[in-house]
Formats: sequence, structure tokens, C-alpha cells
Amino acid sequence: MKIAPVVFGGNVFGWTADEKTSFTLLDAFVDAGFDCVDTADVYSRWAPGNTGGESETIIGNWLKKTGKRDKITLATKVGKPMAEDKKGLSKAYITKAVEASLQRLQTDYIDLYQSHDDDSATPLAETLETYTDLIKQGKVRAVGASNYSAARLREALEVSKTNGFARYESLQPEYNLYDREGYETQFEALCRENNLGVITYYSLASGFLTGKYRSEDDLNQSKRGGGIKKYLNSRGYKILSALDRVAGQYNTTPASVALAWMMARPGITGPIASATSLDQLASLTRAAELQLSSEDIDLLTIASNY
Repeated sequence: MKIAPVVFGGNVFGWTADEKTSFTLLDAFVDAGFDCVDTADVYSRWAPGNTGGESETIIGNWLKKTGKRDKITLATKVGKPMAEDKKGLSKAYITKAVEASLQRLQTDYIDLYQSHDDDSATPLAETLETYTDLIKQGKVRAVGASNYSAARLREALEVSKTNGFARYESLQPEYNLYDREGYETQFEALCRENNLGVITYYSLASGFLTGKYRSEDDLNQSKRGGGIKKYLNSRGYKILSALDRVAGQYNTTPASVALAWMMARPGITGPIASATSLDQLASLTRAAELQLSSEDIDLLTIASNY
């Protein structure tokens, strides 16, 4: 599977983007030459009045309306709690959950089906054998992992190899210009050794790397503001300053530069980023055209050293 180097994050569909806005964004994303959309069954259960499945439902309605299923690589996830008795990675649950996702997405197959969380209560072999069966049935093309520890990911790859099961072909870790240490110290070498695709979440640090939040007063600007306070420190300001400097040179936005830095990182397939307006979307798609010089990459890397 090959994808364009920016992945649209579907966590906003049915939360901060209603169906009409979501359709407009998806159309614009595909029209700009991009093709990978990432969601999860649990999106956006956290929003008042939601029960989970809203994002998949909106994507499914869009696919039905536009007929663009062959234009996108569709990634979704399973495992986080949809209800007290609907969670985890057991054979019984995955088998039901995949059917529910397919129904909401109004498609016959999922390109990339990901374990949203490790499930220590279920043997890795049971989960991976279930995924292997789904691939054989044509319901899933490949599987990936998110929120696994490096040790468990390594163990899962070993279980697949030993038993001839489908293996995790991708990892979805938290990674951005600010949150570097976890991925770089624990996962980067492992993913590159095993040729795993890496699609990163929180690629803009919940919006901090857009430059929109520069003081505590700015945190009230959006529903996500509360999660950004932790970035308002000397290191965070140093990163913003480097982003401003590079963005000025290329006449672009800090968001585009932050994503372009990640795309230049060896082993990164593409950052996942969300948008709720066409302006925001443009800064994501522009990042793919931005070829940063090695000096600018070094400037950003040094400014964000941990």
C-alpha cells in the first residue's frame, strides 16, 4: 500500500466538524491529490450526545454520496471502549466490531485495520490470528498497531513470524516536533528495522505547533485549548520561534513547516492531522510540497531537542 504523505485525521468528524463540513473537507482533501483517511470506531464518543461511531458514519455517508471509495486508503481502529462490554482485542469482539465498522463505513473492506490499544487480557496470538482470518476473508487488507509499548510491538511481530500470522505492518504513535522522545528512543529503530509504516497522531501537538496558542489567554480559543497548556514553556516557545523563522523564509505557516519536518524524518510514512476548515486543510496539504533545506531541518531539530 502506498499513500500520499499527509493523512486526514477523522477524529473531528461528528465532533468539531458536522457532516456537511466533513463532506467539504473530504472532497477538498481528495481533490488536492491526497488519499488516506484515518478514523476509529470510538470517534467521537467523547463529545456530548455522542455514543461512538459518528466519524465512521459520516465517512460512510460521504463514500455513498460520492462513490470515491477507490480514491482513498481507509484506516480505522478497534479496541478502545465503545461500551462497558464492547472493548479489547478478543476474537469474539473484533469479529463483531469489524462488521459494525464496515456497516457504518458502507464499504466491503478496510484498507488498514488497527489495534487502537494493547489488550493485555487477550493473547497476542488470538488477536493476530483473528486479523489473519479477516484478511483471508477480504474484509481487511492490512493491520497496524497504536498505543503499544515497544516491547509488546516487538513481541507481536515475533508471534506473527513464528505462527505465520498477518503482522502489524504499521504503527500509529504520538509524535511531533515537541513530543519526540518516546518515539525516537523506543520505536524509531524498531520500525525501521522491520520496515513498518509510521503514521503519527497529535502531529501538531493538539494545535500548539500551528502557532495559534502563545499564551494562557489563547487557550480559550478552542475546545482543545486545555490540553495545550503543558506546551507553554521555554522549550515550547523556542520551537515556535524556530517554526516562525522557517515559515517566514518559505512564506508559509508554522503548521506546514512542523509537518514538513516530520515528513523529512527517515521512517515516517505520513503525519495524521485534522482540519475543520478549508484554510486549515490548505496548510496541511501545502506541507507535502514543502522541501525544507537540511539547514532548516537542523534548526528545528536543535530547537526541539529533548
